[in-house]
Amino acid sequence: MQRIALHTRLKAGCEEEYDREHAVIPAELEAEMRALGVHCWRIWRDGRELFHYVEVEDYAILQAKLRDSPANQAWQARMNRFLDGDFDPGNGGLHQVWEM
Repeated sequence: MQRIALHTRLKAGCEEEYDREHAVIPAELEAEMRALGVHCWRIWRDGRELFHYVEVEDYAILQAKLRDSPANQAWQARMNRFLDGDFDPGNGGLHQVWEM
């Protein structure tokens, strides 16, 4: 299993609306992500900064399969309107520097 950390940033003033919109994801998308090996996906927000933690069997396979998913495309269109810049899920995530 892989553990991936991601970082995204919200547009100014979108924090509260993002929290409300992202409180529940569509059941179809959640089922699809679980079927593709996602065990956990957590998001923390510090102001406009979003930090994602993902536990998944294979992140590259997950991203390849979700790219053509109608449920994921609809969700990304809905969420990307809040983001400052493009979310690049294929970048492999944040570089881990240290662990205890």
